[in-house]
Amino acid sequence: MSPERVSNWNLPNILTSVRILLVPLFVWFLWAGGSFGQDSLAMRWAAFAVFAVAMYTDKLDGDIARARGLITDFGKIADPIADKLLTGSALVVLSLLNELWWWVTIVILVREWGITLMRFVVLRYGVMPASRGGKLKTVLQTLALGLLLMPLGSVVGDWWPWAGWIAMGAALVVTVVTGLDYVRQAIALRATAMADRAR
Repeated sequence: MSPERVSNWNLPNILTSVRILLVPLFVWFLWAGGSFGQDSLAMRWAAFAVFAVAMYTDKLDGDIARARGLITDFGKIADPIADKLLTGSALVVLSLLNELWWWVTIVILVREWGITLMRFVVLRYGVMPASRGGKLKTVLQTLALGLLLMPLGSVVGDWWPWAGWIAMGAALVVTVVTGLDYVRQAIALRATAMADRAR
């Protein structure tokens, strides 16, 4: 007897969808917070708050999905896409505001969207779930972006951005290494599927 199919209409997937919907709001707050207008500080903190809430839903939807057996193929694909939309928009806007080097943003975005595209290409052979390294990458990126988003330089001193840049350096290394590992997994997944079909 085959196990009952889990519906895509479940709480974890709804939380993932909410995270996607929060991206435009986050971008608006962050851009307004970087305009150095009268309310820029409040807007920057609002951007950080939206980012923090959105990233918390990432942890929450995963915990709920695993605890209640609500893991779906939709969730495996949509969850990393939601993450990439949020972190990617943060990287781009921070670079537009001259708070992060463009080459860092480009390397990370090429890796992130390249791996996402590869996931879709290999769907015919199977779904590649997030690895432990991929989860570490997300944690490091979230930490680095959170540090860069918080406007604490005027309070704690000019060294504050360096905390975010150092964390981003660590995130960049893990991002590249895990990207290469996902390519290896995709090649192995295709080879296994082709071998099974040949039998």
